[in-house]
Parts: sequence; structure tokens; C-alpha cells
Amino acid sequence: MLRVGLVAGEASGDTLGADLIHALRRIEPDAEFFGVAGPKMQAAGCQVWEPAESFAVMGLFEVLRHLPRLLRLLARIGGEFLRARPDVFIGIDAPDTNLRLARRLHAAGIPTVQYVSPQVWAWRQGRARSIHEAVDLVLCLLPFEKRFYDEHGMRSEFVGHPLADAIPMTVDRSAARRTLNIDATAPVLALLPGSRRGEVSRLSEDFAATARWLAEQRPQMLFVAPMASAFVAEIFSRAMAQHAPGLPVRLIDGQAQTALIAADVVLVASGTASLEAALCKRPMVVVYRLGKMTVWILKQTKLVKTKFFAQPNLLADRRVVGEYFQDDIVPQSIGAELLMWLDDADRRSALEQEFSRIHADLRRDAGTRAAQAIIALLKDCGRSAAESL
Repeated sequence: MLRVGLVAGEASGDTLGADLIHALRRIEPDAEFFGVAGPKMQAAGCQVWEPAESFAVMGLFEVLRHLPRLLRLLARIGGEFLRARPDVFIGIDAPDTNLRLARRLHAAGIPTVQYVSPQVWAWRQGRARSIHEAVDLVLCLLPFEKRFYDEHGMRSEFVGHPLADAIPMTVDRSAARRTLNIDATAPVLALLPGSRRGEVSRLSEDFAATARWLAEQRPQMLFVAPMASAFVAEIFSRAMAQHAPGLPVRLIDGQAQTALIAADVVLVASGTASLEAALCKRPMVVVYRLGKMTVWILKQTKLVKTKFFAQPNLLADRRVVGEYFQDDIVPQSIGAELLMWLDDADRRSALEQEFSRIHADLRRDAGTRAAQAIIALLKDCGRSAAESL
């Protein structure tokens, strides 16, 4: 029987983990799963030692602030994995914590996998060696990530992105608007300020100011804001009340994908949501704001090695959508670019074609490919559980 230890860092990792559990179960129906997981992984049959949200920390100094708690948690979870001796350990996203844990388990002879590459290709490329020492296999969601690992002689597999599998190539805006009870003809902006407490706190004022500016230019515009959780909704609604008082913004509990499909344009925090917007074929502006000390360290050390941070631009290898970082986040500039997308049908059409190309490239049945790569690793490691398949 295959026994799998898992650590998922946050909501997106929980989704990936649940998909992977289902895919591994199709190969090994009696497989056991245990570790750090969210509600989706638990529903898929994973025994939860600790909730996934315990690892949801972002940014250099944000991690440092939580470091004592994280280290205690890692020590406990690592000890439990060493006692349980899974056939394989799979860390899902959350590289700052998962790679530390993987290194300990790898040293104890447990095969280790990192599902979702750290952004080592973008900054701190020197981490490639430490990743190599910690994990036996990196499962990459994006094609350029595998090329990076190939150059560094590391075992990796491009599995595609589960979102590309889940979202149809052609989406139905009219149906999405009916679901959300939105006027079929109104111009709609979707606001997605993120899912982590820190990023939502840093970006909410920018989102509110941009929405206020747009409402002044286009009074008929509707605003919808799918909220990842209750605490995100509280932070965001408080910022809207303070910085855009009286502006009617409809907060939605979840349903981010439906809101994206229903929207004409999107203002989104950097991360997976920007890819989701691209897969929904929506023009967007992507923003990214870190803590001031984190930014200062990055600038002083010149650790960033990539031209772009927005996933649509990284995948296109050129600037196809606007991306604004730190002091460049100016509501009037962002609003003007959003209005450009709203008004220029030819540019929207060209962007949709580019997004369709990206979608097709990422649509590879990621869960199944990831499960197959893990089984192949276990066979190479001589694990009896894998050889019995």
C-alpha cells in the first residue's frame, strides 16, 4: 500500500493536493495520505495533522516575523513524518517551509517531491543547489520552469496547470452574469486583491482608489469583488469604506472564477489569480506590493532575475498585460489601462488569442501527469509500494 505524506501551504496548495490525491488513488486505490492539509484535501481522504493555513505566510520579513512558530511547527511535523515513514513526502507550494522539511526527510532516506516550483528562476537562483539537495523531483506547473531545472541537472517534470484543465477553453460570460445576477450589458470590473491577510492589507487602499477613479470616469461601471475568505472580506470592505466611501462594490463569497468570466476587465493581485484571469480570457492589470523592508532587501541584494512578475507576461515572455509594483501602483495609471482594454476591441481580441495559446499549452491533465511522475520516481528509488503497481 502506498503511503504519502503531504504538506500544503495555503488554499491553492489545498486544491492542488486534492487533485493529486484523486489522481494517485486512480493508480493506487488503497493509498494512504496524511500531513498538513486543507478542507479539499481532507475531503479527498487526507488525514489532517495540521490545517494548511498554518503555513500561509508571504514575504521575507513576514516569514521572519512568524519564524519561531514555523520552526516549532516544522520540528513537530518533521518528527511525525519520520515516525510515520511515508513512501514519499510531497511538499505542495510553500517552498520556504516545505524545502526545509524536505531536506530533513531526504536526509533520512525518504524520497521527496516539491509540487510547484519555487520562483528560483526569478530570484535567488543560487537556491537551485539547495533545492537539489532537498528534493528528488520538482513538479513544474509552467513550461519555462522545467527548462531552468534541466539547465541545472535536476530531475523535474512539466505537468501543466490544474487550472488550465478545470477552466474550459471557451467560457460563457452570459451564463456567469446570470449566475451572479449582473446586468448583461453593463461594463464590469472584477477586483481580486488576493487571499493572504498581508497582501490584502497592503493592496486594498490601491484597489479602492482605482475603483473610485474609474467610477468617476464611467459612472455606469459595476464592481464585483470575489472574496477568498471572511477575514479578507473584512479587510477589503473596511478599506473600501475608508477610501471609496459610498461606492457600491458587490462583495461575493468565493466564486472567483465566475466573477472573472462575468467581468469585462480585471484588477488582480499578482499570483495564481492572474493566471486564472488569463485562462478566463480576460484583460487585466496585475499589481504587486510587498512590505517596505522586503523590497529594500531585494533591491540592495539585486536578487530579482526576471523581467516580469505577472504570470501572463512570464508565459508570453513579453508584456501583454500591465503590471505595477510598489510605488508604480498609481490609481490613475492603472485605471487608464483598464479603460483602454474596455474600449479597444481589436487589442482585446489579440489578447484573447494569446491567452488561448497559453491555455492550450498548460492544459495537460496536471494531476494525472504529476501522479505518474511520482510513481516513476518511486520505481526508480526501488520502493516496494511503487513496484507493486
